[in-house]
Amino acid sequence: MNQQRVPCNVSKGRSTNRELRYRRYLHPRWWSTWLGIALMWLLARLPLRLQWWLGTGVGELAYWLIPKRRHITEVNIGLCFPELSAAEQRALVRHSFHSNGIGIMEIGLAWFRDPAAFQGVTTVHGLEHVHAALAEGKGALALGGHYSSLDLCGILARCRVDADVMQRDHNNPLLNAVMTRARERQDGIALSAKDLRGLLRQLRNNRLVWYATDQDYGRKDAVFAPFFGVPAASITTTSRIAARSGCKVLPFSHFRRQGSLGYDIYFHPPLENFPSGDDLADATLINQVIEREVRRHPEQYLWMHRRFKTRPDPQEPGFY
Repeated sequence: MNQQRVPCNVSKGRSTNRELRYRRYLHPRWWSTWLGIALMWLLARLPLRLQWWLGTGVGELAYWLIPKRRHITEVNIGLCFPELSAAEQRALVRHSFHSNGIGIMEIGLAWFRDPAAFQGVTTVHGLEHVHAALAEGKGALALGGHYSSLDLCGILARCRVDADVMQRDHNNPLLNAVMTRARERQDGIALSAKDLRGLLRQLRNNRLVWYATDQDYGRKDAVFAPFFGVPAASITTTSRIAARSGCKVLPFSHFRRQGSLGYDIYFHPPLENFPSGDDLADATLINQVIEREVRRHPEQYLWMHRRFKTRPDPQEPGFY
């Protein structure tokens, strides 16, 4: 693999208050979490093919043992793929659980393995778009989505391009410390999802920042734009960030290969005429881009999230 790494300067400052020092978690109340972390570390030593096999089994168990998430997934796939037969929809639901089970196993790989071990089975496409965007000196957003390979492919992508990430902090402070430290092993920082000032600062530093908008965050700062033909609450923050910073917005996706062991990571050309000044048009464009990528490998998307939870009419019955 001879793809060139895209460098840029970074400051490790952060405006959120997190405790990342492990010595703060030596009290017995953290011991059960440490046991879980130790198990993840041990499982991460296993070969990648075995990881995928075990992950499929984890997903199969979750399919039967977590009926609430299975129901959400069934509703989402029924709404988004009405052209599929009932049997095809059921198969896609099950395969989605399998894929997300593999994603759970890959978290351990992302946190505890050297990413260099997976470079031989990873191809990063479209780095020239990152080069061109950063050459303008105003930073760039890697517009991501919640694909099941997110944790591992995020680390693998950052082996080829220096980048920061916006993350939702984990509710468990110790797990959050492990996750954040893992994501900051390479050059870059993990910003809290609420730290928009930090995001703008990194863009001013001409950084590439991973940023995802494909979940339902409620009505605040949202418009209802179609996603797979269904009106979905879609935040308008991306447009405001791009307008304020002048950054380019590059769609970013990543998938496990089918039929062979490995990963393909894609940086796409920047969105055109973005922001347009029309929040609904901008949100519609973003949803169209994410939908296009999801359709490549629909089983690898996080369908367990209640994407259509907020309805345009508050009196309208919910889907779930």
